[in-house]
Amino acid sequence: MRFMIIRKADPQTEAGMMPSAELVDAMQSYNEAMVRAGVMLAGDGLRPSRDGARVKFHRGKPTIIDGPFAESKELVAGYSIIQVGSKEEALEWLRKWPVLDGDGEVELELRQLYEAEDFGAGPAWRHEELLREVRDR
Repeated sequence: MRFMIIRKADPQTEAGMMPSAELVDAMQSYNEAMVRAGVMLAGDGLRPSRDGARVKFHRGKPTIIDGPFAESKELVAGYSIIQVGSKEEALEWLRKWPVLDGDGEVELELRQLYEAEDFGAGPAWRHEELLREVRDR
């Protein structure tokens, strides 16, 4: 089972404040533990929403809205993709999140990713197969 750990944004991440050296070390140790355990597939921090954009479609026509965006509690500051045996195992990894982050006031969200087999006997997710082909060249 693959899960995404979503680190919600807060006023500090939206202000572009860089983490302390201690927090960088703590996050590095946390990520290394997941890598060594064989569960971490990907992960990164995201720049503030002021550096981003949203694309909203109305009747098929795109409108581009440049950041920043209001309501930082609805924004994402970073993510990790992990592969574990159960939701409970994923939650165990979230419980180990470094307490230095956000001075102990962090909101994480856990979401399970769809797998091709979730859609039954129909065609598999072709993009994953194509990505593997391109990487293997």
